[in-house]
Amino acid sequence: MWAAYVLAFAAAAWGLSHLRAGLRERAAGAAFPPSGRFVEVGTTRVHYVTRGEGPDVVLIHGMSGNLRDMTFSLVDRLAKDFRVTAFDRPGMGYTDRLHDGGETIVEQAALLSAASRALGLEKPVLMGQSYGGSVALAWAVEFPETISALVLTASPSHPWDGGMSWLYKVNSHPILGPLAIPFEAAWVPSGYVQGAVESVFDPQDMPPGYDSHIGAPLTIRRAALRTNALHRAGLLDQIAELEPRYDVLSSMPVELVHGTADKTVGLHIHSEPLAERLPHARLTVLDGIGHMPHHVREGAVVEAIRRALERAGKRD
Repeated sequence: MWAAYVLAFAAAAWGLSHLRAGLRERAAGAAFPPSGRFVEVGTTRVHYVTRGEGPDVVLIHGMSGNLRDMTFSLVDRLAKDFRVTAFDRPGMGYTDRLHDGGETIVEQAALLSAASRALGLEKPVLMGQSYGGSVALAWAVEFPETISALVLTASPSHPWDGGMSWLYKVNSHPILGPLAIPFEAAWVPSGYVQGAVESVFDPQDMPPGYDSHIGAPLTIRRAALRTNALHRAGLLDQIAELEPRYDVLSSMPVELVHGTADKTVGLHIHSEPLAERLPHARLTVLDGIGHMPHHVREGAVVEAIRRALERAGKRD
């Protein structure tokens, strides 16, 4: 009998969590609606923002985020001289998922590359931050003819030792994930989300106003939590598969920007060996800077993009 009571209570709690999660998701959508437009690639809608005029620059956001990370400041700064397009990656922000299994970095690259071509972007300089840099790497390896240069900011590029956090393990699990995610989406405190956003900037402070702009509640929607975890769970194997093919980038202008205090993506594991391997790679090392140089040292990232454009012959 007690087992029946426990099961009934668990079922009621799960149903209540789904109800509350739905309410929170609608509130998140109302507070942070799409800020750009949509382009269709087959049956998939891709959300993007384009601003400015001039040579094309494409920006890809990192894990647990959306294109608002780029529109906080960087897009408007670049748009003074360039036509800048920022995309939501599939399953994040307002871009549709391709499927329920967690898109690989190659699948994401193919989608965003096709969206770029559909928008008429002309061999853009491609910049990705963190996980978005891994997607940018996959784009450059798979479709090198579609871009003119590559800029990677605090981006994973090589296999590493170590596992995932317990939360990613749970949320990506085929059974535990669908069971746990509704509870997380329904009951995770806003203070926890705020702290998680702040911690990404460690050891620097989060810029004033970033938390109110980024739309973090969009990331704790049920589908986004699942997608984000599946993306993270597959990354190591996908990087290991991509890494032997980097020689295709040997003639491409590549700019790398990485902080010495980055505890999320290690400089010595990723950007340094990539710079040694690629003859046309230039590495900018930022002393004492953590995982978010495109905010806390935005000027260094802007200069890397400008150099990439110049090296690719895209600037007068």
